[in-house]
Amino acid sequence: MGEILPVKGQISTELLKFAILQLILTMSVNRKQIGLLFGSFNPIHLGHLIIAETVANYAHIDQVWLVVSPQNPLKEKKTLLNQYDRLHLVQLAIENNPRLVASDIEFMLPKPSYTINTLTYLQEKYPNYAFWVIIGEDNMEHFHKWKNYEAILKYYNLLVFPRVNHEPVLYTELPNVQRLKVPMIEISSTYIRELLRQKKSIRYLVPEKVHDAIMDSGWWR
Repeated sequence: MGEILPVKGQISTELLKFAILQLILTMSVNRKQIGLLFGSFNPIHLGHLIIAETVANYAHIDQVWLVVSPQNPLKEKKTLLNQYDRLHLVQLAIENNPRLVASDIEFMLPKPSYTINTLTYLQEKYPNYAFWVIIGEDNMEHFHKWKNYEAILKYYNLLVFPRVNHEPVLYTELPNVQRLKVPMIEISSTYIRELLRQKKSIRYLVPEKVHDAIMDSGWWR
C-alpha cells in the first residue's frame, strides 16, 4: 500500500541494493562472519560495548573483534596509554562473552596502523572468514582520508552506527554499507580521561572491573 513499483524493465535503487547485498551474503554463506570494531579504547567504555553487542546480535555475525590500535594515524600518540594496558582493559570488559574477542592483531603490523593493511593481513590469515568493518557516522565524514578507502568500499561490508549531530550523507547508497540501529549514548574516552584528571568518578561509564583496574593503577591521573 502506497509503494511505487518500478516501471517494467527498471529496478528500484533499494531493490537493487538489497539484491546485491543478498548476493554478497550468499557468496560468503559458508564463511565465518566477523565484525571488526577498531579503536584506541583509551579506555574502553560502555558505549563501545553497546555497539559491539548490538552487532553481535545480528543474525549473520558470528563474532565481533575489538581491534586495539597501537597508534591511530589521526590521533596524537602521546595521549595513548600503553597498548598492552589498553588491551588488558578490553579483555576485562568482555570476559565471559564468547561473541566478543579482544584482538592485538595490529600490534605486529607496521606502524602507524591503517585499516586497509589490517584487512589485507586478516583476509590472508583467515581466508574462510568474511570481515565487516564497524564504523561511526562521524568517521564516515572523513572516510575519504583513509588509506585506500576505495578498496575498503569495494571489497568489504561496512556497518555504520549513528552518532549524535551527524547525518549519514556519504556512501549510504552502496549495497554493502548498512546502517545500524544502536542507542546513541554520548560517552567518549576523552570525557572519561578528563574526569580522571579532575579526580572525579567514572563509575557506571565503564565496566566495574575496568573501573577497578584504572583506580588501582592510577592511569590518566
